[in-house]
Amino acid sequence: MIWLILGVALWWAAHLFKRIAPDARARLGDPGKGMVAVALLVSVVLMVIGYKTASGPVWWGRSPAMAGINNLLTLFAFYLYAASGMKTGITRVIRHPQLTGFAVWAFAHILPNGDLESLILFGGLLAWSLVEISVLSKGPWEKNPPVPVKKEIMAIVGGVVVFIVVALLHGLLGPWPFG
Repeated sequence: MIWLILGVALWWAAHLFKRIAPDARARLGDPGKGMVAVALLVSVVLMVIGYKTASGPVWWGRSPAMAGINNLLTLFAFYLYAASGMKTGITRVIRHPQLTGFAVWAFAHILPNGDLESLILFGGLLAWSLVEISVLSKGPWEKNPPVPVKKEIMAIVGGVVVFIVVALLHGLLGPWPFG
């Protein structure tokens, strides 16, 4: 369990370093980007190893209903990622769509996974995304101009395609994500 906790903590530290200590991060210059990238890669490795090897109490198990809700929320999270990159209409409503999508994804994964290691992993990542949104939301917000419907459709299709690919990979590497 310690590897999992260290991985989540390193994820937080690497992402918030620039916000908490901007002068220290600026002094590192371009090599600092590589250091942060390595720290993030190490954090993901620690989280994967920690999650795979951890065992703790289980408070609830997976059900078809929770798997379905998880999948719908995850699909919405992937749409938010696509919409963010394409600057679609939802980016006029949601200030940080990528982080919001990440938060939705993390919350969605808590629903069918009622064990301690899932709560540490997904709860820790959910809390990080909410803190990051809060930190980044200070100051004025320039909303994107309206976009053509074609862009909206492309973001929806892109989100669905990525969801299907990720779901199939999830099924190959871990538990089958569908009911």
